[in-house]
Amino acid sequence: MSAPPFVERPARLGLRVAAAFAFLPPLLTRVTLGYTFFLTGRGKLANFDTFVSFLTDQGVPAPVLNAHVVARLEYYGGILLVVGLLTRLVSLGLAGTMVVALLTERKQFLESWRTTGDIGPTDISSYVFLLFFTWLVVYGPGVLSLDAPLARWLGLGPRPGETPSRAA
Repeated sequence: MSAPPFVERPARLGLRVAAAFAFLPPLLTRVTLGYTFFLTGRGKLANFDTFVSFLTDQGVPAPVLNAHVVARLEYYGGILLVVGLLTRLVSLGLAGTMVVALLTERKQFLESWRTTGDIGPTDISSYVFLLFFTWLVVYGPGVLSLDAPLARWLGLGPRPGETPSRAA
């Protein structure tokens, strides 16, 4: 059974408009997260000893090694996210750092799920970042990325009838 024309026409128009702007969510997500983590990585590299002390105080094992890895992952990974290169891999690595951050603040995170508190889960920035990184790992960087032409060149691009956001 078809929808009446007065419903079908605006619905089709809405779907066409949404499809025309489908490139925006992954692009804005990548650029925002990439720039944010580029800045935090740069700050950690510029204040490396302070960052090592912070990791030591948090009880993170091998704080010097972890500081090197995390600072560089955030700095270079942020740049890669902005241009959309190796997006899924970088997002997976940064998601891992967010899991570690959540583990270090697990008491506050668990309390954020209580209905009686003043804060909610979205007040925990590492959780919000984890959600966005998970989204990028699953759905990819979008068509406006260096990953998209790279995937096509490698023969991994969208197949006929497949949406570009699923394949890139």
